Amino acid sequence: MCSHHLNRRDFLGLTTGIVAGAGLSARSIALAGERRSWASDEWDPDRPFLVTGKPLIVQPILMYSVAQRREAASWKSWGGIQTEQAASEEAERISRELKSLSASADFPLQVLPLAKVKSVEQAARVRNNNHDVTLVYPPRGSGRLLQACISGEGNTVIFVRHSSGPIYYWYEALSVAYLSTGDEESEQDGPPGSRRASVHDVVVDDYQDVLWRLRALYGVKNFLGAKIVALGGAWGKYSPQAVSYAQEKHKIEIIEVGYDELTKRTQSAMADKTLVALAEKWAEQYLSLPNTDLMTQKKFVTNAFLLYGIAKDMMRDYSAPAFTIKNCMSTLLPISKTTACLSLGLLNDEGIAAFCESDFVVIPSGILLRHISGKPVFLHNSTFPHKGIATCAHCSAPRRMDGVRYEPVKIMTHYESEYGAAPKVEIPIGQELTFIDPEYSTGRWVGFKGNVTANPFYEICRSQQDVRIQGDWSRLIKEVRDSHWMMAYGDYLKEVGYAAGKIGIDWVDISAA
Repeated sequence: MCSHHLNRRDFLGLTTGIVAGAGLSARSIALAGERRSWASDEWDPDRPFLVTGKPLIVQPILMYSVAQRREAASWKSWGGIQTEQAASEEAERISRELKSLSASADFPLQVLPLAKVKSVEQAARVRNNNHDVTLVYPPRGSGRLLQACISGEGNTVIFVRHSSGPIYYWYEALSVAYLSTGDEESEQDGPPGSRRASVHDVVVDDYQDVLWRLRALYGVKNFLGAKIVALGGAWGKYSPQAVSYAQEKHKIEIIEVGYDELTKRTQSAMADKTLVALAEKWAEQYLSLPNTDLMTQKKFVTNAFLLYGIAKDMMRDYSAPAFTIKNCMSTLLPISKTTACLSLGLLNDEGIAAFCESDFVVIPSGILLRHISGKPVFLHNSTFPHKGIATCAHCSAPRRMDGVRYEPVKIMTHYESEYGAAPKVEIPIGQELTFIDPEYSTGRWVGFKGNVTANPFYEICRSQQDVRIQGDWSRLIKEVRDSHWMMAYGDYLKEVGYAAGKIGIDWVDISAA
């Protein structure tokens, strides 16, 4: 019997190894190299939510020095780590804490063995290790040694102790003399080599503050240089520069695939009785899920599963883990004999980032938020905010927005065409959501939180939620809206804001206290 509600940590445990390629199942990975059809990659409503990102590799460093007693002189600085024995005890303490941190991570994380460093030369050797993030513990040591530990090519997080263990000298000594603040004037000052670490990279005592920073850096790692198939091409709604901006600023590789290729694949699939029978079986399974109401023709659902399979084939063939469609409300319909709405929802429910409209104003924010949240994301239109409320709507909503359970849904026609299969997903009242609203291609993103107040049935796109905005909602009146927003379950504003600073985005959080 299908439970349709598996534990999310079990999902991650089962799928952490799936970190490359086009969002393939474990069975697909095992058969890598063999030319396969999507027909052998079974759709399964209880399939664990895929983890498609590359793991974040962290190199922890204990930076210290040993104090030498001198008579009638000041011979030690602040701090509880003054001897080799104390440093060894601290190394053991850190290793235990990092083991616990790794166990609690809900994203692929690899923590390398702790390195003990007392010299600039030792720090340089450790920096040459293959890693993405340096996690520096500095109980003692010179400013020059600190600079050597934090001036590598990757990112740095600095952990200092106040009350969680022996107090650190650098709890007192860290300042803008060694750390940037993010403003231009600060960047021009301070010792060379210290600019890769900022005041925002410092954590005092709290490993949860370490964890959310690492989650953000995991998102950054898998965002920069991401690959995505763009069926029908790519564009930016109201921003002609959006595609080139995404390619140049974020190194996103956009693989444009023409509709002629889709036509060939679709005609072949529809002529294959085995594939059609398989899609019919999957449609029947989907429609038998609890709280699933069919309000359109069943053939549209079957064809949506055919399109789902074809999209997965394209991603395999182009080694891309994400997918988007341009002209999905016009060119696609007579080819696929359905709409893309449900197909995109199915891909997202499985863990594959999939978007309608191919709008690269907002798609980069969706790729980043998908990796940071570890959940599906929903690209949608928004409305004019009033009295703290905005309505969010589109026809391609994911249904498994928490990565586990299937929300209630009505499968209807796509609103504008009254054709095909589109999910009207009911999000629980009160559900907290994170939103990103990119400002065209200016490099400025607005973020905020909201809570669902209703799932209305207006004459607009099928999946629709009235949302109460947390924070100064009136500021949204002057912000970009019709270039789309991006939505995910939960609160990830800290992570997105931290990541934004790493990728050169001007971040504005209107829900900040």
